[in-house]
Amino acid sequence: MYLDSFTLSALVDELLDTIAGGRIQDVIDVDEAGIGLEIYGNHHRHYLYLSANNNQPRMYLMPDKLRRGLPKPTQIGLLLRRFAEGGVIAHISQPEWERIVILDVEGAEGNIQIVVEPMERRANVLLLKDGIIQDCMRRVPSQVNRYRTLLPNQIYQLPPPQTGKISPFAVSESEMAAFFAEADPKSKAQQVLTGRLFGISPLLAREVLNVAGCAADIRADQVSGEKVFATLQRLVEPLRRRDWKPGTAEGSPRERAYSVYPLTTIPNWRPVETISAAMAWYFEAPLGKDSYDAAKQPVRDAIAEGVAKLGAKIASLSSSLKDDREREILRQSGELILAYQYSITPEQAELRAQYDLDAPELVIALETSLTSLENAQRYFDRYNRAKRALEDVPRLLRDAQAELATVKQLATDLELATNWPEIDEVQQALQAFGLWRGKPMQKIGGGKSAPLKVVTGDQFVIWVGRNSRQNEQVTFDKGSPADLWLHARGVPGAHVIIKFDGRQFPDAVIERAAQLAAYYSALQTENRAEVDVTERRHVKKMRSGGQGMVTYRNERTIPAVPTKE
Repeated sequence: MYLDSFTLSALVDELLDTIAGGRIQDVIDVDEAGIGLEIYGNHHRHYLYLSANNNQPRMYLMPDKLRRGLPKPTQIGLLLRRFAEGGVIAHISQPEWERIVILDVEGAEGNIQIVVEPMERRANVLLLKDGIIQDCMRRVPSQVNRYRTLLPNQIYQLPPPQTGKISPFAVSESEMAAFFAEADPKSKAQQVLTGRLFGISPLLAREVLNVAGCAADIRADQVSGEKVFATLQRLVEPLRRRDWKPGTAEGSPRERAYSVYPLTTIPNWRPVETISAAMAWYFEAPLGKDSYDAAKQPVRDAIAEGVAKLGAKIASLSSSLKDDREREILRQSGELILAYQYSITPEQAELRAQYDLDAPELVIALETSLTSLENAQRYFDRYNRAKRALEDVPRLLRDAQAELATVKQLATDLELATNWPEIDEVQQALQAFGLWRGKPMQKIGGGKSAPLKVVTGDQFVIWVGRNSRQNEQVTFDKGSPADLWLHARGVPGAHVIIKFDGRQFPDAVIERAAQLAAYYSALQTENRAEVDVTERRHVKKMRSGGQGMVTYRNERTIPAVPTKE
């Protein structure tokens, strides 16, 4: 959707009321085209998202915390950390009729400007110091744009001025009539409005025509300039006063819009509190753990491939335990060769004989270079090797089953991951299991993730492991024999410990810990879950299991509603 100058004007007013004078506490690389600023101002923490996505450029305050979505910071992200972090936003402005917003920041290394240009196909975020570009999200060399080069160490220039347009606040009725009279008869009326008036987006042009009683695709020569003029003046008067009325409209998934004025062209328009709220709804803001969905996908694919591979291995091993027909044929072949050894000639290449009267005839291949005894011995050797291999099958089957349980736990770890270190730990574990294709990965997280510590109102300490490594740490490092241990029954999930401090465990504390165990498990989205509770002394590491894989006994099972901390 077209992000017009009126929308940006409303956004500037909102930002002046909320973050002007605020301090930039963090710079966040949200995605490949987007930067987030964590700003503390007016006694509140705000998150401003700046995106140079060419298809959906945008800028607005987020309703929730922004998270880093890239494993490594971008170059402009590093420079913004250097120049902007700790700085104060002194002013926010918009050049007249331009789709550009400028943030003036007083930083530790001097005053800078963060320039956001949310224009389709030319979107950009730039860092300026003394009018000189330090870096930008999208570099534009002179070969691409001779008038406006956007490269480090170049002087920043505004886009070339729009020509042939006048302000919708200053246009006269006669000028409006002339616009339509002079237009190409085949052109659309909507194009006349967007091409001759500043700030008129296709959405606003359609709104003007609709309120004036004109069809959306009406030609310019079919329009009454006087009637459109009157409608235009009525609709833009609140915009001239900066009397914004932000809202959203939705007729279907493909018919959605936000605006700073009521809409009639799209059904179900409803007012919202701020233009940022309207834009966050429209763009479906990259918030919470969902912001890492793209980063998780290749890891999900590797896990799915690993589950399939281990499942096939387990099926094959299980099948070999049940079907020993091939091994028995080897033994029977050796015995039949011994039984018929005196009738076998040196040139004979096969022996046909029955082992059991009610069984079909066996066709036994013979090596002509070997004697009958040597041929029999060859079959007995193959039988013994197969028999010894069978003796290893139960162990191999246990190991494969334990490995499959670990990989399924990693799948839950990945879905529960809410930051890069937690995703990275899953990737590293997959690589250790040999389940990661392609180049070996270097550790990319900002340190190891830590278990969650929850302190209840009556000062009981609850530890929650949110992935395999944390589970190991919670159960065997932080846990003591007298502690209470909880885990969602029958599914991968968190190990939860309630620390014993000499007091009896209240039912309310156990219930709270069970809610956390259910939430940080594969049952997170269920309405109800079952959680096993036992003393930590009854929990043992699983033989052949990976990190955090355990067996336990003497448990009791309680119901719980998955609930976050």
